[in-house]
Amino acid sequence: MADDYPMGPPSTWPAADIAAAWERELPGVPTGSIEVVTPVWRIAKVLADDRRRTLTRLGVDPSTLDLLSVIRRSGPPYELTTREITGRTLITAGAVSQRVARAEQAGLVERAPSTASRRAVAVRLTPAGHRLIEATVRELLGHEDDLIAALTDAERAALVGLLAKLERTLVPPA
Repeated sequence: MADDYPMGPPSTWPAADIAAAWERELPGVPTGSIEVVTPVWRIAKVLADDRRRTLTRLGVDPSTLDLLSVIRRSGPPYELTTREITGRTLITAGAVSQRVARAEQAGLVERAPSTASRRAVAVRLTPAGHRLIEATVRELLGHEDDLIAALTDAERAALVGLLAKLERTLVPPA
């Protein structure tokens, strides 16, 4: 039973106190979401802040990580059109253009005519971009794996399933 609540029973969690206070102050207002949303929001903030610090230490900004990652994950020849990048990163075409320009100036990507379409522009990793993204991802994912080391494999699997279910209801398909 102690393993069920590693931080103590749910009534000792800050979110439970917040929910209890709102139940007291505004009886009848639904508070069930507080014990889900508040910890998720707090954890997301902690993880986002940690990722920002880690990327700063590694010398990579988040937008460059996003651009290089989406290209690297595409597989050989490690090239995507700007339209494909837009669709896979969920940012605007203008933002993709700015990211590509910065990465190109840094020697991390190069633009070339696409083999998919005469009008499309392909963005491909340069050897420097390839080395940077692989080193960064190895370091970042190793570090983030350490951050969730308190969870067993079974707990991770359960959490992944629950988060996926919640995400499907909240985020429209791309």
